Amino acid sequence: MKNLLVLCLTLLICTSCSIDDDGTNYSFEILPVESVDIPNEFMMGEVYPITVSYYKPSTCHAFKEFYYFKENNERTVAPITYVFDQNDCETLEDDLVEATFNFKVTSNGSYIFKFWQGEDADGETQYLTIEVPVVE
Repeated sequence: MKNLLVLCLTLLICTSCSIDDDGTNYSFEILPVESVDIPNEFMMGEVYPITVSYYKPSTCHAFKEFYYFKENNERTVAPITYVFDQNDCETLEDDLVEATFNFKVTSNGSYIFKFWQGEDADGETQYLTIEVPVVE
């Protein structure tokens, strides 16, 4: 949880960068996960696609990569987006988008995935937690 907080603060500090020579400015935003398509079980040594769904807030948001932190058999995941600084951004109401990453199973036991879902009214970090066993 501390690592996600540090990442959030780092991304807020880096609010304006240039991605190319045309002077396009952008910032980063971590978006809450709405749902996840993940297998019910894994087999050792196999690679599995894991698809994360999240709401795209505006036409100026574009997927960059996943925040991905691993500690033992626990994985914390959240989508990171570019937010382009443009005057013609349109707010989107229900634009559910997907992004996928591949996960390679490298150890026995179970994996615990914690998909970041934002904070509650008290400021407590919320996760969609999914445990996936590794079977023979």
